[in-house]
Amino acid sequence: MSQKLSAEELKEQALKYHSKCPAGKIETIPSKPVDTQEDLSLAYSPGVAAPCLEIFENKNLSYRYTSRSNLVGVISNGSAVLGLGNIGPYASKPVMEGKGMLFKKYADINVFDIEVDESDPDKFIEIVKSLEPTFGGINLEDIKAPECFYIEEQLKKLMNIPVFHDDQHGTAVITAAAFLNAIEITKRDIKTVKLVVNGAGAAATACTNLLITLGVNPNNILMCDSKGVIYQGRTNGMNEHKQKFAINTPKRTLAEALESADAFIGVSVGGVLTKEMVSAMAEAPLVFAMANPDPEILPEDALEVKPNALMVTGRSDYPNQVNNVLGFPYIFRGALDTHSSHITNGMLQAAVKALAEITKKPVPPRVKDFYGKGEVFELSKDYLIPKPNDPRVLVDVSMAIARAASEEKVAKKQMDFDAYQKELCELAEKIHGYSISDLY
Repeated sequence: MSQKLSAEELKEQALKYHSKCPAGKIETIPSKPVDTQEDLSLAYSPGVAAPCLEIFENKNLSYRYTSRSNLVGVISNGSAVLGLGNIGPYASKPVMEGKGMLFKKYADINVFDIEVDESDPDKFIEIVKSLEPTFGGINLEDIKAPECFYIEEQLKKLMNIPVFHDDQHGTAVITAAAFLNAIEITKRDIKTVKLVVNGAGAAATACTNLLITLGVNPNNILMCDSKGVIYQGRTNGMNEHKQKFAINTPKRTLAEALESADAFIGVSVGGVLTKEMVSAMAEAPLVFAMANPDPEILPEDALEVKPNALMVTGRSDYPNQVNNVLGFPYIFRGALDTHSSHITNGMLQAAVKALAEITKKPVPPRVKDFYGKGEVFELSKDYLIPKPNDPRVLVDVSMAIARAASEEKVAKKQMDFDAYQKELCELAEKIHGYSISDLY
């Protein structure tokens, strides 16, 4: 790991990185030759009329004749950016460009980032809906709760392409994969696990909903926000999304909720979880402290009082980092390749299970070499989810999404899955620079 920079050094280097000519982090380039008069006549007038007229007769041919089949719109109004809050659309653009880089780097998906200067949810929905002819999918990003729930829900109804709010569902998929493996390692029954969720925003809500679909009993979940436990009859700070998780309980504080709990999922604020709270949990507790940059509790503090705890954070300097790059590039890869109309809950469950299974298979030597000595690569408390640079994630998660899309009847393109797996292996080899075909 490189030497840690001071805050001032990091700021200086980051500003230099982003301002180096050409400014920003992404650009568009031609995908066809335009070197001769003949090329020009095919790319533009008069040749371009041919695909235009074909698409006029059948708009689905836009997937064949344009870049739409491999193009995602990363769209935000900048109302909830990273840990920066409501900084607005202009200031959100570096983050959206960064998201575009990750789409391209990890799954060879092209992106237009679109920052919308609109805070009214209905107007925002109208703007995004009008962009459907441009894209094969929409990645909503950094939109504050509770508006993000309404925006995504309405766009899913109105649009015939996948709409995915990564802050919700991307985080949920990675978290759920780690959770399934942690349950297996500790020999727990998912139906009886007592879970405490701290945070009631977009990510926490999505994590909880997805875990319920995977088998966690809603009656065994206590959700907390900054005002304490969300319980039946509470009126302070409630909304319809929190109300869904209100249960009948005498517990009112996070500390009370954690007594004998099997698992903690935190998508909240740093330092809120104390050693005393962890000590009161069940043996071998699952402690998912995912607040960034400071987790709800540092792993070393949790492990001091519960040495057998299974720790997950959002940081790269600890094992088991919940990194959304393990999800969104491949979820969209599978959805785009099948020309899917939606990303369903069944597709998300398929992604969770694919990620969980990867950790049980032998790891390519090049992945081990990339991360160096001291890293664990067998399913254990320190290896619950794959590493971001593991090329099998592209193949396995994209395949899982594509199969689920076909099974759930949202795929508009019929797939030869043997051929598709071969294509994904070739793409993974192109991206990572070495062969993985022997793993399949």
